[in-house]
Amino acid sequence: MTPTAAVVVALEAPAPAPSPAPAAVAVAPAPSSTAGAEADQETAVEAGADAPAQSSSGGGGDGGSERRSRFRRICVYCGSAKGKKPSYQDAAINLGNQLVERGIDLVYGGGSIGLMGLVSHAVHAGGRHVIGIIPRSLMPREVTGDPVGEVRAVSGMHERKAEMARFADAFIALPGGYGTLEELLEVITWAQLGIHKKPVGLLNVDGFYDPLLSFIDLAVNEGFITEEARRIIISAPTAKELVMKLEDYVPEYDTGLVWEDQKQNGLVPELESGITSS
Repeated sequence: MTPTAAVVVALEAPAPAPSPAPAAVAVAPAPSSTAGAEADQETAVEAGADAPAQSSSGGGGDGGSERRSRFRRICVYCGSAKGKKPSYQDAAINLGNQLVERGIDLVYGGGSIGLMGLVSHAVHAGGRHVIGIIPRSLMPREVTGDPVGEVRAVSGMHERKAEMARFADAFIALPGGYGTLEELLEVITWAQLGIHKKPVGLLNVDGFYDPLLSFIDLAVNEGFITEEARRIIISAPTAKELVMKLEDYVPEYDTGLVWEDQKQNGLVPELESGITSS
């Protein structure tokens, strides 16, 4: 799959949210073509996905005083390392707990180590569904022990990012390295180009993303990023505050561009969560 093709596939309307399920491996066989892999994966998700996102004042599950989040699934980008500060690890666990409390399922990079492992274990332990999407080549390095939730093996990095974006209603970046930044900046760019209108958030733990935000502000001042495009990025120092901001986010950036086969491929889907094309 070329990067352009990945963009087209990535923003298909996500399948209805799956019901909470015990840990299971759903590794897709190596497809003869990327299109075949996507069709098999979408069928697998749809087979067990009927429950709407719910949140409970009790912190997980479906009991207690329930409320509906605007999101069914959130994609979390983060490092396969834990980082040097305990606060990074605490933030990953707290974010997972926030998703559980709001009845939101997780889409992530599929690893069981580092911050990826911490956030996925927190969501899975709280009874929410976890979809991990990982290239087969990375599985020996990033998947250790028992898998967390549903693990989907794909052919490469482009397909991984396309599938993560396709299943998600919003995106959050925890601290991470090159891979986290690359994934984050790509979905920001897609929003700037009008390919999607899904919220994009930075969990700015202990000012980790301050240098990046300063660079973006510099690019605005120097005329390379518009003020409107700058507002695509939402940031907050805590998981609770960030998720609340994402819930309240209203897309205001509009390029007026129409992408080839945009409607047919659901590039700006009318989601049940309320994130819709204007």
